[in-house]
Amino acid sequence: MGKKLYHGAAYYPELWNEEVIEQDIKLMKETGINVVRIGEFAWSTLEPEEGKIDSSFFVNIINKLYENGIETVMCTPTPTPPIWYSDGHPERMYVDHNGTIMGHGSRQHPCTNNSYFRERAAIITEHIAKAVGKLPGLIGWQIDNEFKAHVSECMCETCKHLWHQWLEQRYETIEKLNDAWGADIWSEAYLSFDQVPQPGPAPFLHNSSLSTMYQLFSMEKIAEFSDEQAEIIRKYSSEPITHNSSMAFSVDNERLFENLDFAAFDTYASIGNYPAYLINSDLYRNFKKGKDFWIMETSPSHAASLVSNGNPHPDGYLRSEAVAAYALGAEAFCYWLWRQQRAGCEQPHGSVISAWGKPTIGYENVLKVEEMRKDIEPIILSTRPSQAEVAITYSDRAKAFLKTEPHRKLNHRGLVTAFYERILHMGIHRDVIPEGSSLDGYKVLFTPFIHYISDDYLAKAKEFVENGGIWIAGPLTGGRTKEHTIHTDRALGKLEELAGAEVLFTYPMDGTNTIGNAFGVSAPLGMWSSVFEYNQETAIGTIEAGLSKGKSFITEQKVETGKIVMLGSMPVGDEGDALLKNLIDHYCSQADVTLRTDVTKGTIVAPRSGAGFTVWFIVNMDGNGGRVTLPREGIDMLTDTLVPQGMVEVEGFEYKVIKFND
Repeated sequence: MGKKLYHGAAYYPELWNEEVIEQDIKLMKETGINVVRIGEFAWSTLEPEEGKIDSSFFVNIINKLYENGIETVMCTPTPTPPIWYSDGHPERMYVDHNGTIMGHGSRQHPCTNNSYFRERAAIITEHIAKAVGKLPGLIGWQIDNEFKAHVSECMCETCKHLWHQWLEQRYETIEKLNDAWGADIWSEAYLSFDQVPQPGPAPFLHNSSLSTMYQLFSMEKIAEFSDEQAEIIRKYSSEPITHNSSMAFSVDNERLFENLDFAAFDTYASIGNYPAYLINSDLYRNFKKGKDFWIMETSPSHAASLVSNGNPHPDGYLRSEAVAAYALGAEAFCYWLWRQQRAGCEQPHGSVISAWGKPTIGYENVLKVEEMRKDIEPIILSTRPSQAEVAITYSDRAKAFLKTEPHRKLNHRGLVTAFYERILHMGIHRDVIPEGSSLDGYKVLFTPFIHYISDDYLAKAKEFVENGGIWIAGPLTGGRTKEHTIHTDRALGKLEELAGAEVLFTYPMDGTNTIGNAFGVSAPLGMWSSVFEYNQETAIGTIEAGLSKGKSFITEQKVETGKIVMLGSMPVGDEGDALLKNLIDHYCSQADVTLRTDVTKGTIVAPRSGAGFTVWFIVNMDGNGGRVTLPREGIDMLTDTLVPQGMVEVEGFEYKVIKFND
């Protein structure tokens, strides 16, 4: 890895005969597919009967692919244990929040914490690692497939026992747990850890601490399973290991990738939601800072199952997706899937080749991606994504808090993506960073929608501000403790003290006809909000109408050479959008953010840095074309022609690569 750009697909040779496999390899070579991912659902092929394991089929496939110039990412097949694992053993299966025990079929039906599952998963993983770990065609590993995509927290007896162990490790004594959770509420105090329930069926809502902690427990346990698999693989193979994750799944991605070698994700965002596609690239390159990420799955045309389907991509959009991904730090752009499934629940899903071996509606666009890949490969390999000056903090742990306390059905991923979208459309180069990420190199930090701010994060952000950074915190940030309870010293705890603000009230502003004014715009305010006492020296946004008229909803406090800005409420509607953009522009200007352009909405600029030069990848994403102003003369690297300073236009789904000498 690291010496080429990969253009790949998920492949399931175990489903096809030798003649079809030969045809597939021939077509892959013609199409430009240079890597395939195999094996993630093949446990029954590898071990049709318990204890009878044979990996020779996959050894032969990897060798055959390599002989034809196609490399392989091998997967562990643990999302789909065979029938011998499931039959007659309900105690091994996943149990949902309603107490329903999963039967055999589909995928993710086992409890991944079950001791027998762990034992058999370790055995099959070790067998595969021994068999293929040293093959020359193998370039990487993927553990399992899409952890917690279809399931979330398991409620089986195994998990209940592990939950009690986890609680005892965390709290040490039941008295400390009761105190931390405020468990005397509704007589919820416990006498021992083994009495603490799982958040299953209940007449009303569970204690917030119970619900959120169980999610964090589940996230930690699935990461431990990943660690276990990686440790086995590393005994027999030196190739890098990843997992194909998503912001949508019930995992803590930061913890998941902690002990893996590179980050990868799956995405099926349609053109109408292209910012949701781009945010993944800006986030996943920061889970393993300095390392390229992989797009392990995206559709060449449309996603589909037996009961639903997305809209096929318009002609040209797939190439825009791919060039944007490579420019933003991807090493690989891979499809699900190569040959259409002839059976199962995803028969209608888009593919490169149909089940009968003919090109699909997406095939010509796959060819366009390959042509583009070859054109830009030398440019990508000689540059790195430029260090952004603006960062947005993303947290899957915050997602757990908001799942417990969603107010009016708020969705963490949707909230963060909408916030990100404003910065994207303003032409500001940005990173989306996990909570534990370093803040070095940034000038402006946004921390929206994070109920609980840890002491570690607070200390890091404080140092960032003291060194001249501008930190904008909120909305919905800082109002809960580590245990998902309310602070009793002040509304936002230590954050409020550091920000030099005094919160008077917290309440939902939706439907209260509250109007706020800031940065020359008056806008309705909504969402659960913090209202600050008005202070002429710190008030930036004033409430003009509503229950808290005359108070403040935005404050600004100088700390050493930097600033902390508190955004207490969410401006909504068109006016709210304008207010937020003015806020972003104001503080990016104050911080002297230079990595920003006047690119039009629907088009992006992805800057990359080389030895003595900078490259702008200009990509139209919406099909409507766009434009951007070049700050100085550059060279069009695709045509090797001079491009004068000034406006450059791109047509629908067109891309340009402009080089500037430093």
